[in-house]
Amino acid sequence: ELEKLGLRDDVDLHVYEVPVEYQTVQRLIPALWKKHSPQLVVHVGVSGMATTVTLEKCGHNVGYKGLDNCRFCPGSQCCVEGGPECIDSIIDMDAVCRRVSALGLDVTVTISKDAGRYLCDFTYYTSLYQSRGRSAFVHVPPLGKPYSAEQLGRALQAIIEEMLELLEHSEDKINCQHEH
Repeated sequence: ELEKLGLRDDVDLHVYEVPVEYQTVQRLIPALWKKHSPQLVVHVGVSGMATTVTLEKCGHNVGYKGLDNCRFCPGSQCCVEGGPECIDSIIDMDAVCRRVSALGLDVTVTISKDAGRYLCDFTYYTSLYQSRGRSAFVHVPPLGKPYSAEQLGRALQAIIEEMLELLEHSEDKINCQHEH
C-alpha cells in the first residue's frame, strides 16, 4: 500500500519483504544497507497482539529463543555477539507519535520500548547496529483488525515523512554546529 502511495518526490522508496528467518536477516539487512546507503531504513512488522500502529524506540541484542520459519534459533540467542544490550533509534519516536497523532488520521499511534524478542526485534537491532541508530521499526496490527490496508498505508506514509523531516532538521543542526 505504501508503495502505491509513495513518499515525497525527493525520496527514493525501496520496499523489500524480509523473511521471518534469523540467518536471512543477518545476511540481508547489511546487504541492503551496503547496496542503498539509505538516509533511513524503516522496518514494518505485523503483530497479532497490536491494536495500534506502534513506533518501537529500541532494539534488543539478547533473548532470542523462538524458532523462525526454518525452525532455526541462534545458539547464542543474540543478534550481534559483543554488541550493546540495547540500541536506541536516533529518531525521536515521541515527537513522531505526537506529530502524526496531531494530523487527525483515523489511526492510533503509540510508542513501545520492546519489539518482542522475535524476528521483528532481531531485524530492528541488526539494522540499528548496522546503521548506528538510523533505523526505525513500526509494528502494525493485522489487516482489518482494526485498520484497512489504505489506513495503514496512509499512516506509514505520514510516519516516515515525519521521521525524515526530524532527521533532516537534526542533521541541519549538526552541520551548523560543525561550521562554527
